[in-house]
Amino acid sequence: MRTAAAQALAVALAVLAVPPAARAVTAGAAFFEPFDRLDPARWYVSDGWTNGDHQNCLWSRKAVQIADGVLTLALIPGTGDGADAAAAGHLCGEVQTDRRYGHGTYEARIRTSDVSGLNAAFFTYIGPVHDKPHDEIDVEILTKAPGTVELNTFIGGKMLNGAKVPLDPAADEGFRVYAFEWSPEGIRWFVDGREVHAAEGPLPANPMKIYLSHWSTGTLTDWMGPFAVPEGPVAMEVDWVAFTPLGADCHFPESLLCR
Repeated sequence: MRTAAAQALAVALAVLAVPPAARAVTAGAAFFEPFDRLDPARWYVSDGWTNGDHQNCLWSRKAVQIADGVLTLALIPGTGDGADAAAAGHLCGEVQTDRRYGHGTYEARIRTSDVSGLNAAFFTYIGPVHDKPHDEIDVEILTKAPGTVELNTFIGGKMLNGAKVPLDPAADEGFRVYAFEWSPEGIRWFVDGREVHAAEGPLPANPMKIYLSHWSTGTLTDWMGPFAVPEGPVAMEVDWVAFTPLGADCHFPESLLCR
């Protein structure tokens, strides 16, 4: 009979023998967020900073609103000009989960604008600010061209696994459901329940936070297009967002897992 110490050593060696990308990443319980309100126990509102010089808007609580069961992340134009967020005075909206989530299915029902220079994003992220490598799984709609969604990952700060997928109808013409399933074997992306892209690796290896964001640029014009200052606020609208851990049953009717 093995001693307890020998059994523990055998388990540890077995874990080490599994490649990191194939190990289960577990964190966070299932949830369905209908945005009847912004639950402070789940969501943190980005407020008072930018993510870098590429962003010409300031994250602000003023740009985050909920009405009639829809989360609105606005771009509120300022009165200034140029690429600098402080000088331009533009405000933009982002929410992020307080908790981190692992392997499972991530889903959101979203509608965007069609204004050049903006990015409407649904993604997971962990990075140096959390004392972890920079990993992401991205769904991004550059609203200069809302007929396309960009899908990719960042692994250790390197962008990988990218694809551009046409949307019909376009993202600004109505709500579409964007989803991705992250497992030890790979990542699969879906639009309205149809698989549109897949990647087998490299893959993130740490639990990540969930983000919804809508921001503008003054410098990344080759990618996002020149920023056309709108006459008034423009919005990314989110009807709902959800997470289901890998292997769990579907827990709301609209889920990809209920099909």
